[in-house]
Amino acid sequence: MNSTDGAIQVAVDAVNSAGHPHSFLSVTKDGHSAIFSTAGNSDCHVILRGGGGKPNFDAAHVAATSAKLQNAGLKRGVMVDFSHANSQKDPERQHLVCEDVCHQLRQGSQQVCGVMIESHLVAGRQDAKPGQPLTYGQSITDACIGWDGTETMLQQLADAVEARRAASSPA
Repeated sequence: MNSTDGAIQVAVDAVNSAGHPHSFLSVTKDGHSAIFSTAGNSDCHVILRGGGGKPNFDAAHVAATSAKLQNAGLKRGVMVDFSHANSQKDPERQHLVCEDVCHQLRQGSQQVCGVMIESHLVAGRQDAKPGQPLTYGQSITDACIGWDGTETMLQQLADAVEARRAASSPA
């Protein structure tokens, strides 16, 4: 994920690091010290979430991030977070991010490997207060779009991917 100020190089470096084996000292479930090892994961990606109050979901940012990954010898996986700074922390603005990403896909972009949508069954958010019942299906953390909005965006994305596939398939 890019840092909260929007810097991408930190994320590219993290993807590079995650692709290599690591050994580290940690604690087991039983509370004993142990050395753990990982094999590395070459299937990592950068998540564009915006930063410093500025969005970074547009085609120029996606292409620049993809180029940085490629220049580092990494897979060019870029995921776009529709929320956070990309929607200016307004869940209702996620549809604008979705429209832009769908346009990129319809234009043939292969650089976006996935998206993140801040959604829940019921739109909005609520505070958990002692003695007050919670609304089932509504977030108690970040404000979200509701299921209807999520379903609409997922259909728009599916249609955009289908259009990309149709444009790239031989006639």
